[in-house]
Amino acid sequence: MAVVGIHGHGASHVRNVTRLPGAELVAVADPQGGGDLPDGVQVYAGLDELLAATEVDVVVICTPIQTHVPLAELAMRAGADVLLEKPPTASLEEFEQLTAVVEETGRALQVGFQAQASEATLKLARMIADGDFGELRGISATGKWVRTARYFQRARWSGRRRLDGIDVVDGAVTNPLAHATAAALLLDGSTGVDDIGSIETELYRANPIESDDTSSVRITTSRGTPILIAVTLCATEHLEASVIVHGSKRRAVLTYQADLIDGTKYGRADLLENLLAHRADPAVPLYVPLHATGGFTRVVEAVRTAPDPAVIPPELVQWEGEGLDRRPILKDVEKWIDRASDELSLFSEIGAPWSRR
Repeated sequence: MAVVGIHGHGASHVRNVTRLPGAELVAVADPQGGGDLPDGVQVYAGLDELLAATEVDVVVICTPIQTHVPLAELAMRAGADVLLEKPPTASLEEFEQLTAVVEETGRALQVGFQAQASEATLKLARMIADGDFGELRGISATGKWVRTARYFQRARWSGRRRLDGIDVVDGAVTNPLAHATAAALLLDGSTGVDDIGSIETELYRANPIESDDTSSVRITTSRGTPILIAVTLCATEHLEASVIVHGSKRRAVLTYQADLIDGTKYGRADLLENLLAHRADPAVPLYVPLHATGGFTRVVEAVRTAPDPAVIPPELVQWEGEGLDRRPILKDVEKWIDRASDELSLFSEIGAPWSRR
């Protein structure tokens, strides 16, 4: 096995590979060089150099968004299966390109939406399908997160919509809180490209960045379910994200990071272990094959083609900290997120003070 991108979140992939029985980490690729690696692991500046020098069966890719498609294609054409971090692509065109490579090469590609392998997410999806909630009024996802200037300065692509003429589509909806949208779509059984009817976006920013840090998005699936996403990276305090099911009989809250349904804990499968099991026996299905991220990619495409995020008026923002610890707090953002979630409404529809109709 090989890991591409070993710093930051990539370090967790290195640790995961090294713990798996029967898996050998033979090489890594990162332009910054090696980190804390087992003895004997070869280090290369790029995946092309790695593949030219080393034969590998599986490549884990944890690199900037705009590099996902070329690196995944390079690995699959070299005969490797791939675990690709989310979001898999920065556009619908890239998604179609990568889908064609998967079909042409016959390689397996798993996307790193970990919540899709959570027993809590999958159990809740079955409950909805079985009618346990009665008529499904809608699904909402909320994220009240904190990100400092350090987060946006960690890499050139962070907080960017485009970089060097290439789509990046970073932002609260598409990257840090992408799991919320993907989990909501899974609960509705609307994970494919054709499962999406319409998407409305409202993108805002308090930080001096290109991408959104506070947004509401409403997806209407082909089956008519409204899915309302209301998220921010400018919260007062960092709280776990939630996906809420609104039914005529009952309501349920999925805390997907902790694998909880209404406070009850469930287990979670490992996506890399699942990929290896699928390699050994193709009858074992992947939890997150590329085609099952088509609905999410439609959301990425809607954000990509939306107008640039509107700047939140400075009088609504309180700044705290200094230097790389400096961060904005958007006044009453938690209240407006909760209301948007409860009413399945966009920020402008409920009159959030930073919104524009």
